[in-house]
Amino acid sequence: MRTLTGIQPSGQLHIGNYFGAMRPAIEAQARGDCFYFIADYHSMTSLTDPAQRRAHTLGVALDWLACGLDPAKSVFWRQSDVPGVTELSWILGTLVPMGLLERAHSYKDKIAKGISPNFGLFAYPVLMASDILLFDTNIVPVGRDQKQHVEMTRDMAIKFNQTYGETFVVPEPAIRDDVALVPGLDGQKMSKSYGNTIDIFGEEKAVRKKIMGIMMDSRTPQEPKPDADKNLAIQLLRLVAPAEVAADHENRLRAGGLGYGDLKKVLFEHYWNYFAAARARRAELAANLDHVNRVLGEGTVRAHAVADVVLQRARKACGLA
Repeated sequence: MRTLTGIQPSGQLHIGNYFGAMRPAIEAQARGDCFYFIADYHSMTSLTDPAQRRAHTLGVALDWLACGLDPAKSVFWRQSDVPGVTELSWILGTLVPMGLLERAHSYKDKIAKGISPNFGLFAYPVLMASDILLFDTNIVPVGRDQKQHVEMTRDMAIKFNQTYGETFVVPEPAIRDDVALVPGLDGQKMSKSYGNTIDIFGEEKAVRKKIMGIMMDSRTPQEPKPDADKNLAIQLLRLVAPAEVAADHENRLRAGGLGYGDLKKVLFEHYWNYFAAARARRAELAANLDHVNRVLGEGTVRAHAVADVVLQRARKACGLA
């Protein structure tokens, strides 16, 4: 069973990326046959500065490796180093109804937020489908908000197979219900687009300020809070603290007597400790970029070995070969 995950280099990675996609994908290494890519083509829908794209691409590579991606067990590469993904995107796009793309939640959400639409944003699900299908992927770990895109990929694969004959593996989404949708600092989905993130490797002072600035209601510490389970700090604490610690603070908040400021301090300390080992590993990698580039180069060769076979299979099926 092959697992595939990609993350955009459009800014610093945050804990929503980590808990929603990175950690489940990295855990999948124990089962073998894992493919991971840096989605630099996708970043072009929102980022137009070449220097920033290069810097963010390196940053994503460092982050993945620091968080536990093992190149001995997995394939890791830059999306643009396997350009066949864009050819397959065109091939798939010739079969995709406009209505399917217009119904994409992420597209509609971004338009509703005032983000200017472009073709890349509109066609994002087709390129994502190409990312998945080009590598005969079986499992795609995603956040709940990305489930629709995997379902659209399935639709595209099935449509192609029905039109041209059995060609693509039809993938399945893998969603961790406990962390599939990580809330941001404003209660919405955590996203770089919304500016509500907690970076995985943020500066201590900056992240502390962000966490301490989480907006709460006006109830006093002494007042019982029967809705403690919906408290944003509690929801985030469940991710980075042992279950008994999160449960204890939720109960204390519900009973009354725990101040919001104290709760946020606890959240920061557990967040900081949770990523301590990864921060140390990232510093080591940043001091040895030759190793990082070698990992990506070797990953590209291995990715090509699979992608070239699948692309030729698709080209032959639809009469291009």
